[in-house]
Amino acid sequence: MVMHIMSSRSRRSLIGEWWRSVDQMTLSLLICLLGAGLILSMAASPAATVRLDYNNAFFFLYKHMLFVGAGLIGAFIVSLFDTINARRLACVALLGAILTLLALPIIGNEVKGAVRWIKIGPLSLQPSEFAKPAFIVFAAWMFSVKKREPNVPAILIVFGVYLALIMMLISQPDFGQSFLLTLSFAAVFFFAGLSLGWVLFMLGVSVLGAVAAYAALPHVRARVQTFLSPNTSDSYQTDKALEAISSGGFFGRGPGEGVVKYSLPDGHTDFIFAVAVEEFGFLISAILIILLAAFVIRAFRNALKLNDYFCQLATAGLATLIGMQTVINLYVNLNMAPSKGMTLPFISAGGSSMLALCFAAGLILAFTRRRPGAYAYGK
Repeated sequence: MVMHIMSSRSRRSLIGEWWRSVDQMTLSLLICLLGAGLILSMAASPAATVRLDYNNAFFFLYKHMLFVGAGLIGAFIVSLFDTINARRLACVALLGAILTLLALPIIGNEVKGAVRWIKIGPLSLQPSEFAKPAFIVFAAWMFSVKKREPNVPAILIVFGVYLALIMMLISQPDFGQSFLLTLSFAAVFFFAGLSLGWVLFMLGVSVLGAVAAYAALPHVRARVQTFLSPNTSDSYQTDKALEAISSGGFFGRGPGEGVVKYSLPDGHTDFIFAVAVEEFGFLISAILIILLAAFVIRAFRNALKLNDYFCQLATAGLATLIGMQTVINLYVNLNMAPSKGMTLPFISAGGSSMLALCFAAGLILAFTRRRPGAYAYGK
């Protein structure tokens, strides 16, 4: 009986300490974004089930709810970790993602000509989604080691892992994730204050990689040509997205009243923003963008105040990852960039993306918790 009471008090103390130390603003923004995603999923699910001939009109909503719940619980668990164990968890996740990526040619499930997923019962998981936040944390750790111990070849190690990841992503092929990973990695390089020569080298490799992909891969060339010459190419998805956005106006058609979403492919995933504008209008959609921006800015604000160099880099890098993914998704919806098949963070349906983004959010919460000496005096 006494042991039970002590155990109960210990659990309460753990949760109480977590609540006092976690950044409640970041947590609140995360919950608001996940809630907004559920509302938009409720609006987009019926149209998606009609297009894909599902019997249950809210099939994708229920699936989305499952992953949101799992992601939120996962983010909470990760945020309980201290800095060292959160870093170790990210490194283990990176190792697991790399091993799974290597095994994809054998155990992977092909969808639309790409082998990016593994089947686990009724679910499909995309290991590259988890590799992104895990690699950012790993890179931040390597750069912090380099600062503390200059003789350690940390830059060569992190570049070797980066190139290995890029090669595995391209082999799937998945240039969208490769592009996002490169941008986020370059940002961490910049935040670390490393040599401009290394940054220029990365940019040069990225440009050469993009040119080589355009020249050698027909599907990449087709997407770029569709973006550059929409009148002479098949731009059905982006045309429908723009039609949905333009028909929404300032206040939208109203919840459940969207029409274009029934003919918009991936309206519940990559083009959820277009569905949001059609039904809820520009005003509510602008608030959605503000919430996403606030989450990223809050993470950067906390990173600037942290005393630990590793936590600074990791938090800023993860915030960049989420922010750049948001920008890319919005650009695609507005036909300002070629279609890349990338979700809107915390909003779009997509199990792997949702779990990986919640994992990233959990790491941000873990690294920015208020601990003795974590922040500058008075911050």
